[in-house]
Amino acid sequence: MARLTVYSDTDPSVAELSSADPALVTAHLALAGVLFERWEEPRTVPDSADPRSVLDAYAEPVAALMKARGFQSADVVRMPRGLPDAAARRAAFLAEHTHDEDEARFFVQGSGAFYLHLNETVYRIVCGAGDLLSIPARTKHWFDMGADPEFTAIRFFTRPDGWVAAFTGDAIADRYPKYHPDERPAG
Repeated sequence: MARLTVYSDTDPSVAELSSADPALVTAHLALAGVLFERWEEPRTVPDSADPRSVLDAYAEPVAALMKARGFQSADVVRMPRGLPDAAARRAAFLAEHTHDEDEARFFVQGSGAFYLHLNETVYRIVCGAGDLLSIPARTKHWFDMGADPEFTAIRFFTRPDGWVAAFTGDAIADRYPKYHPDERPAG
């Protein structure tokens, strides 16, 4: 289950809102133009499952989302605990950036935190297993997978070249609370 925390983009020390209520998270993000869904039908996917098996386990909701949102492809990214290059992988996503396409991620296992910088607000969404987040194209954002990441996610793309970021050069991400494993949502 996701947790939404909302901050001013000038004061990361005070949360204006913090909630794990699914209806409130969904509604609040929808007002900002962001799609959030809980895919309630749990699937059993072993940690050792290959990407094709993960996609097969979620074939129906993946196909429905691709059709509804115009995605052309999907793949699976897996970050197991204990990776020797975890710090470098984390750093690659910690700077504020945008994309020319929507960035949609469904968490099969594990968790991570997306930060969206919209207008004068920063939305921090800690996503866990069963959470789908689709960030509109050109939305300033960053992602924190934690110091020792552990997650499996399905990524959706409209571009054949996949994930292409345009970094803003703004150091805003350095000022906001980093994601820690003790914040992993239940679910």
